[in-house]
Amino acid sequence: RARLLAETPLRLANGDSSIPPLVDQVIARLDQASMLMFPFSDNATPDYEPPMSASFFARAKQQGITPLAALYDYLCSEGAESEQGRLIYFPIFNYLGGSLDTVFKMLTHPRALLALGDAGAHVGSVCDASLPTTLLAHWVRDRARGERLALPQALHMLTARNAQHMGLRDRGLIAPGMKADINVIDLANLANHMPRLVRDLPAGGKRFVQQATGYIATIASGQVVCANGQITAARPGRWVRGQG
Repeated sequence: RARLLAETPLRLANGDSSIPPLVDQVIARLDQASMLMFPFSDNATPDYEPPMSASFFARAKQQGITPLAALYDYLCSEGAESEQGRLIYFPIFNYLGGSLDTVFKMLTHPRALLALGDAGAHVGSVCDASLPTTLLAHWVRDRARGERLALPQALHMLTARNAQHMGLRDRGLIAPGMKADINVIDLANLANHMPRLVRDLPAGGKRFVQQATGYIATIASGQVVCANGQITAARPGRWVRGQG
């Protein structure tokens, strides 16, 4: 433990880092970065708005050790030997105030559209697919450290508002003539589960997957494609093209 904690990133002779440059930067500023690092494996469901007192910086101060040692001890603690191991929540942006108030302002800005897509660039670091569930479970139902969204507002943000903006005029509403694309949701039991890192991409590439519960059915073009979390044999999906 002492030997590992004393190590510093090695630099190659040509000046390049032996590990990705971002890792070098985080390690060099770990005391500061640890203020935005939180344990992410202690609960059945993830907490995306933890208090600053739960950060690894605060943990280290309480224990009289360095943030690096606090991180090391957490990563080696009970559960680390499992296939999943331990995860660290690191909200790099928009969390300097220790809450998601800044994000709330962006979500509710009249010129903002709700969206999240990383185009596969960071599938080993984030799981974008959890966004709709987080919007409804956290921002509508559970948030305790600031303002919430009204359910009709959140549903509009997830459906009609984006469809209208992108010119997808046959969806986004439940109305005659529209595609029958519907999610039937049990809002009281809607929840994200902890992310899992799987290696099912070519050449053993890794990605995070995150299951959710509370979706009774997902209907596409009038056919049930997912029932109570189980994918059915229905495949009604087609290419989507904007209508200008």
